[in-house]
Amino acid sequence: MRIFSEEKKLIIADGKSQVWIEPWGANSLRVRMSAAPDMDGNDWALTEKMEDITPQITFETVDVTDPWYKSDEYKKYHQSATQAQIKNGKITAKVSHEGWISYYNQRGELLTAEYWRTRDRINRYCVPLRITARELKPIIGTTDYELTARFEAFDDEKIFGMGQYQEKNLNKKGAVLELAHRNSQASVPFYVSSRGYGFFWNNPAIGTVAFGTNKTQWNVKSTKKLDYFITAGDTPAEIESQYSLATGRTPMMPEYGLGYWQCKLRYRTQEELLAVAREHKKRGLPMDAIVIDFFHWTMQGDFKFEPLDWPDPEKMVHELKELGIETVVSVWPTIDERSENFGKMNDLGYLVNADRGNQNHMTWMGNTVFYDATHPGAQKFVWERCRENYYRYGIRCFWLDEAEPEYGPYDFDNYRYYAGPALQCSNIYPVGYAKGFYEGLKAEGETEIMSLVRCAWAGSQKYGVLTWSGDIYSSFRSMREQLQAGLNMGMAGIPWWTSDIGGFLGGDISDEAFRELLVRWFEWGAFCPVFRMHGERSPWYEREQEFRNGVRQLTSGQDNEVWSFGEDNYEILKKYLFIRENLRPYIRECMRAASDTGAPVMRPLFFDFCEDKKCWDIEDEYMFGPGLLVAPVMEAGADTRTLYLPSGTKWTDSYTKKEYEGGNTVTVPAPLDIIPVMMNERFTEKFGTELIYLDEKSDKK
Repeated sequence: MRIFSEEKKLIIADGKSQVWIEPWGANSLRVRMSAAPDMDGNDWALTEKMEDITPQITFETVDVTDPWYKSDEYKKYHQSATQAQIKNGKITAKVSHEGWISYYNQRGELLTAEYWRTRDRINRYCVPLRITARELKPIIGTTDYELTARFEAFDDEKIFGMGQYQEKNLNKKGAVLELAHRNSQASVPFYVSSRGYGFFWNNPAIGTVAFGTNKTQWNVKSTKKLDYFITAGDTPAEIESQYSLATGRTPMMPEYGLGYWQCKLRYRTQEELLAVAREHKKRGLPMDAIVIDFFHWTMQGDFKFEPLDWPDPEKMVHELKELGIETVVSVWPTIDERSENFGKMNDLGYLVNADRGNQNHMTWMGNTVFYDATHPGAQKFVWERCRENYYRYGIRCFWLDEAEPEYGPYDFDNYRYYAGPALQCSNIYPVGYAKGFYEGLKAEGETEIMSLVRCAWAGSQKYGVLTWSGDIYSSFRSMREQLQAGLNMGMAGIPWWTSDIGGFLGGDISDEAFRELLVRWFEWGAFCPVFRMHGERSPWYEREQEFRNGVRQLTSGQDNEVWSFGEDNYEILKKYLFIRENLRPYIRECMRAASDTGAPVMRPLFFDFCEDKKCWDIEDEYMFGPGLLVAPVMEAGADTRTLYLPSGTKWTDSYTKKEYEGGNTVTVPAPLDIIPVMMNERFTEKFGTELIYLDEKSDKK
């Protein structure tokens, strides 16, 4: 084994295997390992141009006292017992004489270290397990490898980020996570550690990570190399900023994204959609966007309106613009074998291939194949169809559904992309899907670009991606799970996030229990990055099965407008529509910060109060920007809420206007029409105390 430097890299070479450690932006390092003579050239999410930094690289010969290092046997295979370190600002990687890597901050404190359980004769640490930190095991008969990377576990460590998983825990320490996308699951493998570092697994391959109590272990089934990014910082905000520079920052949120979005499954006709928009405005209610959901089209893969139901899209979009409402249109990546585009896309190699068996990937409402969003030509082709059939009518915001994509079944070993086998690159699919629309809109001269996308991977944010949490169930348990999902997406570098208010699956609008859930969720939605109503609202309306040109027509769920859940509840929902409007200047500031610094819009308490140790343990509250603490009510029948107030500032209850000192746990009133929101001095000094819950005499309706 040799340890040496070359072109600002520290290199560990052992036979054909090489490990590269090099600066990758301020206070950050990129680590790559190949078992082949050449390093694989894919940069995956690390494509941003970074500052050219010359690191401090030093070498040291270990004091050889053990006879082993003086023996002819050792000298036959090794040059010397040399160890080295590479320093870039606040992070230092130390490489032992045996090739182990450990990471330290600028104060010399250990951040994390590779996990080795084998020989170390210098430090007298000898465990005969023969387990090393990184393994690229050849897949026999191929040029591919199974990869395992291991790191030490620390009892005091808490882990936040990694994307969106449907479970209850915000802190991912102890979790086993699948590195794969599914409907309602988005793998975005970046986390922030309570020990003062951020770690990004720059590999879109299918696999798992286990944040165990004995070790952290990453594993992927098929890849070409090991590749990760590690960054150190004094605060979570600094860590997040450095990571977002490496993978790309989100653009500024368009103005229509700050307000209220109306959506349901589904508005079936042009007139039905316009009637809802007109009624909303007639009542004097704010609305910034309305969504045309799936199966408005002639056929999956045609990317065009069904003319019988949508006879004049241009006139419709014009009327909505006159009302101040943006039109959002659903696009699916499914190409029906009967579609007018299927043959050409198949001939050009624009469809995802199967290595065996039937080519169909989904059989719901037609036999369909997903288009290959990793193929630049396919990205352009799909955008061109949408430009011809949607954009020319004035539609500039698209709902890119099924972005995982949602295979049935998820047999990742059977699919093959332009970018390679799905096992090696499947997780970049939603990035390419969003990229095609972003670049298409940008080429048309659009400067405010946003796409609503049902999945994301690292780097998605720079293409104006608003993710939502998929087809979740209508229950308080699901609502609680969405809170940690949204917070962890923010910590993983995806700042624009929302959920289906009320949940998607189920939710009978005549059921009082569901109405309570919807009200509580709606209140919470007003304090999420995007405020969006949606849901299938079962049972669906009975409708005789209908076919047009051999294409089955999809029916619709129950009503899903703010006046659909009873008069008393309507008054509550109306209040929060105006609360959101009142908060628009503040939310705009939060979105600007996300674009400028990578700061999540909704984030755990520790992001702003990392010195308060209690904040690292709070999972049922969050900060909405730097000035508002939000404590959603996520239990049926509750009328009070107990919450913790971070130390270091004073807090004002936006409902009662009562003031509290930070560092205390308090119980506040939370009747059905109130979500507890606490304002700190940073907020009240600029916006006052009346922006959220106004005094009764001046209540804005």
